[in-house]
Amino acid sequence: MVDKRRTRKLNDADAGQGPVLYWMNRSQRAHDNWALLYAQEVAKERGVGLMVVFSMFAVPGRSNVRMYDFMVGGLKEVQETLEKKNVTFVLLEGRAEETLPDFIEKESVGELVVDFSPLRGPRKTRSTLARQLSCRVTEVDAHNTVPCWEASDKKEFAAYTFRPKIHKKYKEFSGELPALQKHPHTHRLQTKVSNDWEKAVSKLELDDSVKPVDWITPGYKAAMKQLEDFMSNKLSSYDTDRNDPNKDALSCMSPYLHFGQISAGRVLSEIDSKRGIQMDAKNAYIEELLVRGELSENFCFYTEDYDKVSGAHEWAQKTIEEHKNDKREYLYTKKEFEEAKTHDELWNAMQVQMVTEGKMHGWCRMYWAKKILEWTKSNQEAIDIALYLNDKYELDGFDANGVVGVMWSICGVHDRAWNERDVFGKIRYMNFAGAKRKFDVQAYIDRYDNQETLFN
Repeated sequence: MVDKRRTRKLNDADAGQGPVLYWMNRSQRAHDNWALLYAQEVAKERGVGLMVVFSMFAVPGRSNVRMYDFMVGGLKEVQETLEKKNVTFVLLEGRAEETLPDFIEKESVGELVVDFSPLRGPRKTRSTLARQLSCRVTEVDAHNTVPCWEASDKKEFAAYTFRPKIHKKYKEFSGELPALQKHPHTHRLQTKVSNDWEKAVSKLELDDSVKPVDWITPGYKAAMKQLEDFMSNKLSSYDTDRNDPNKDALSCMSPYLHFGQISAGRVLSEIDSKRGIQMDAKNAYIEELLVRGELSENFCFYTEDYDKVSGAHEWAQKTIEEHKNDKREYLYTKKEFEEAKTHDELWNAMQVQMVTEGKMHGWCRMYWAKKILEWTKSNQEAIDIALYLNDKYELDGFDANGVVGVMWSICGVHDRAWNERDVFGKIRYMNFAGAKRKFDVQAYIDRYDNQETLFN
């Protein structure tokens, strides 16, 4: 049985007698997916068919070939798995709020199940659908190990206030992850669909300057393989090596988690059951995925202006206001940042890594964002540029983790006040000298010293 605390009704409509439809959006997987499991549970109770729909659309200026190549690769695997389970998979072309109402009416859908996301775009779409539709609309948090609204009922100040809550709740919500069963009831589609992925993608307006990457393979099977490699070869030294960008110490799971191709619950379960690993190493990873990851969800869920200076702590807003007119030694445009044309070779190397690989080491992301703060006219301009670059090039862009990473760096979210200095005020400061104490900076620069050929 799916714990009903994972679900929320978004409208007052009653469930009808027709098939159950799951609009797959954030959790793009057939395995360990609480939204899909809930949809199957209610469909079996009512003796009706089960459908999964994915709405394919692109936002001009925000969508690119890199992200769609990875996403579609995973979705093809999902479709194949679902069809073996007698679950009808449908690819619709267009925005969900434009395509789903007509499809739901034609198929006489009795209940629509939707994914949870704390970001304003998906929230607005879900609200729109809930108002438009006459069938019941149920939201399920299949992304977080603990449903966001259950982890805390308010915006948490920092990790230390959230940590005891999430660990306590995790014990309640963790356990064996049930498998999707072969569905006993077949739904015969009334709508003609082709599920032609290549044709659907070819119609989209995608930025083809952001190329696919070859260091990662999409899909649940690849995610499990990547996780096993991490646990076998890197996890034991994760607590000591994770902050060195020159060491291959990270899990590289964030793209899979962002697109929902694997669940955080599955990752934590596998990590917890891995034998022969010291608890310090395990706990360091659990802190990142469970505490920091779900704290980011909490911030975006309970903060309407989560990507604005006004969303920061009062102490941070005060110090930002006091230092807004401080003289900046360097000022760069968005284009100069994007093309890695700053005076700082280390920052440039980080930007090149992000542009070429679709990823950046976690420690580097902090330095990278703080330097954007230092070299722009205002904190808000810094936020806007950092999120633009992060969301354009990172495979895990457009995510609560990315938002909070930027807001931590630029506005002190979930941090405390530090010694006051020009430009930063009391926001935590990072510099080149500090980086040199952390790792071999020159070795990192030498790896990505190709911005001249990359951007010319």
